Amino acid sequence: MKIVFLASECVPYAKTGGLADVVGALPQALQRLGHEVIVVMPRYADMNTARYSLRPFLAPMGVWMGNTEEWCAVHTADNDGVPVYFIQFDKYFGRPGLYHDADFNDYLDNPRRFGFLTRAGLQLCKDIGFKPDIVHAHDWHTALAAAYLKIWHWNDPLLGRAASVLTIHNIAYQGVYSGEHYDYLGLQWPNFTPDKFEDHGRINFLKGGIVYADVVNTVSPTYANETRTPAGGYGLAPYLNNKGDRYVGILNGVDYTRWDPATDPLIPARYSPADLSGKALCKRELQRRFLLDVNPDVPVIGVVSRLVSQKGLDLLAQTIERIVDTMLVQFVILGSGEKTLEAFYGELPARYPGRIGSYIGYNEELAHWIEAGSDFFIMPSIYEPCGLNQMYSLKYGTLPIVRATGGLDDSVQQYDEGSGAGTGFKFYEPSAHAIYYTVGWAVSTYYDRKPHLRQMIQAAMAQDFSWERSARAYERLYMQALAVR
Repeated sequence: MKIVFLASECVPYAKTGGLADVVGALPQALQRLGHEVIVVMPRYADMNTARYSLRPFLAPMGVWMGNTEEWCAVHTADNDGVPVYFIQFDKYFGRPGLYHDADFNDYLDNPRRFGFLTRAGLQLCKDIGFKPDIVHAHDWHTALAAAYLKIWHWNDPLLGRAASVLTIHNIAYQGVYSGEHYDYLGLQWPNFTPDKFEDHGRINFLKGGIVYADVVNTVSPTYANETRTPAGGYGLAPYLNNKGDRYVGILNGVDYTRWDPATDPLIPARYSPADLSGKALCKRELQRRFLLDVNPDVPVIGVVSRLVSQKGLDLLAQTIERIVDTMLVQFVILGSGEKTLEAFYGELPARYPGRIGSYIGYNEELAHWIEAGSDFFIMPSIYEPCGLNQMYSLKYGTLPIVRATGGLDDSVQQYDEGSGAGTGFKFYEPSAHAIYYTVGWAVSTYYDRKPHLRQMIQAAMAQDFSWERSARAYERLYMQALAVR
């Protein structure tokens, strides 16, 4: 098949979350299965042109919006064999940040920016003669692709036979904006209705995309079930339920070329299931780097996360001091986010010297060190569409402590205290109380059930969440889309 990915982010060029990881890795996995894939994304102002070998490809390119024609340029680069095309349009993308300014205020013209990106991606296919079987849109930013195919291109000789797939990475972000942008987007006013784009007088990009897409998926089976409910669907559950079997969950994969302790160049020592001595060295160096008491017999719990309430970091904040006061355990924390949480976690090392270390910000090397050197990795998310760090942790023999939601529930097997089976520790109630007692369960296993701990580490490291497995599931999804388009 010929497949075009339309997205606002792609590793390594621009990233704020898991969306970028998927758009960076899934096309490569599909290409290894024999498909022809291209990716279209913005050329943001702060991209390093020289580092990523971006080169001019096409200029000018006219893009007809609903009430005007815009002119842009296109650059290209090779992402491990996958052509990536960057839409250069300084009016929309020649500014700092992807979605908001330095004060985290959304750009007011976001609906125009990403509506234009979507139209430009389809126009590029026409201009270069790329006839896609599948147009794969991601999140609200490019969800309009499904509608454009049906409204504008249904009789187009190049795009008219393309089927649309929409992947929802986080349903809480829907792209809801003022109706004043509707003319520019060219979606036709008869479609501005509550069953399509209209949402209390505003435009809802994601809702319209769901309605028009041939198939819709999200990034884990459990999250697909959760979003079908009023509580998890953020107002869109009826539209997802209307899709029937054309809405499914496919668990994201892991790029094991970057996340494998046997080959990881960023960690102090490499190791494998057959020889875990390197993990002990990683733990010692992690304790040193975060100024913890260097003791191989004290369990270390790692955190690499955005410090936001969705990730449950406010709940952990309510109980972490009680944990450290009542259990012989250490914490290492890496992340940034809400200022109150940054301040709280940033001050903990001074209050608990040798017991808690933190780094406010993001550091790729430190993220790898924490995965390799920790004994446990905690993710107490309120909701988690997929999550990747728990899958990284499994590969590194670092047992996850997670709330059983979304992809966390799908990828972690609950510990059975009778047999020692399982790959981690799960709790269900989103509360500080549940976090405290589940950490206590993990810590008691560390001290009192060493054979079970070793059994779980071996089982965890044997898990396979490679992108090849996920790519085959997407193959089946694409075939379904072509059958129903």
